[in-house]
Amino acid sequence: MVQLEKVLREVEGLRDEMVKTLVELIKIPAISPDYGGEGEYDKAQKLLEIIKDWPFDKVEVYNAPDERAKKGVRPNILAYYYGEKGEESERLWILTHLDVVPPGDLSKWTVTEPFKPLVKDGKVYGRGSEDNGQSLVASLYAVKAMMNLGIRPKKTVILAFVSDEETGSKYGIEWLMREHPELFREDDLVLVPDGGNEDGTFIEVAEKGILWFKLRVRGQQVHASMPDKGLNAHRVALDLAYNLDKRLHEKYSERDELFEPAESTFEPTMGGNPADSPNIIPGEHEVVFDCRVLPRYSLDDILKDIEGIVEEVKERHRKELDGKVLPEIEVEILQRADPAPPTDPKGEIVKLLKEAIKELRGKEAKVGGIGGGTFAAFFRRKGIPAVVWATLDEMAHQPNEYAKIDNMVEDAKVMAYLALR
Repeated sequence: MVQLEKVLREVEGLRDEMVKTLVELIKIPAISPDYGGEGEYDKAQKLLEIIKDWPFDKVEVYNAPDERAKKGVRPNILAYYYGEKGEESERLWILTHLDVVPPGDLSKWTVTEPFKPLVKDGKVYGRGSEDNGQSLVASLYAVKAMMNLGIRPKKTVILAFVSDEETGSKYGIEWLMREHPELFREDDLVLVPDGGNEDGTFIEVAEKGILWFKLRVRGQQVHASMPDKGLNAHRVALDLAYNLDKRLHEKYSERDELFEPAESTFEPTMGGNPADSPNIIPGEHEVVFDCRVLPRYSLDDILKDIEGIVEEVKERHRKELDGKVLPEIEVEILQRADPAPPTDPKGEIVKLLKEAIKELRGKEAKVGGIGGGTFAAFFRRKGIPAVVWATLDEMAHQPNEYAKIDNMVEDAKVMAYLALR
């Protein structure tokens, strides 16, 4: 307890340095090539510069190749601070991501520009400040506090700063696990500080499966006064979207109170056609669905149902025009993440985190599941227990995004607690 108290005081004393580091990192855009950016290279280099003189036992850089990105790589950094038993110590991973989403509508940024960070009223404003800069800096200074005091934690701490979280992790944790499986052990404990609530009392142990798909309908464009001479792709798409929405909700309707919301969700989110006049019957139409599916259901079964409904709709609107059978309907999977087994709510990492929240904040933590996707799912699929937790005002992806300084400092204390116990 004496050792812990020293570390907690040291973390508090590093508050100003933490703010300075967060400000420096926010200044560097780290936007995926998928969004027209250069990737995370510059931000990774800045981070390496910041920690170059810190007494980590090992710092490794794993570059996932991506010719679209600056220098042709998407960097992933692992920094090790060994525990009392050296490399034989139990290991705690803390994973944060380097990439950020684009700023969006710049006119909505009324406090400061996205990449010109501003410290104001106990907050640091800027794109990527809360998602995921706050937790990245918290993890760094949880370790630096121990380093400054010459204290070795009970557990080896592995800080992972990875790329491509915002667009699926193809060049980040997924790539690392596929190309370097030797880095991971089944008895590792994993904290992903990339989700939570305002008072830091929610511990996420389960995630729904994710399926994004696009339906592309092709009919035949024609003047709206002569609909019999064409096939209205808009009408076909409306029929398809309505029946898909209805069928999926009816068939996959069970509830699991571990999650919020407790049921699977199937939401049409995007759509449109290229017709630019009211008197044109469109020959094309697209509809996109975002589905968040309870772990009890198979995404393969859902995809089979989608194909079945597609065939029903095609038959219902079948028409031969110019030697072609219409409509044509294509299903494109935009993103798929099969649900992973949940982390045991009574497992070691959950118990430690609940204990930390109780001891440091005097609050009882709640365990549950979410509809979003995080790094944790990749670990759970490998049988490695992982939890998602942080204290967040939930400003991610919003204009005027900010990180609350108190949240960053207090979360660093919790991370240090996990390493020391």
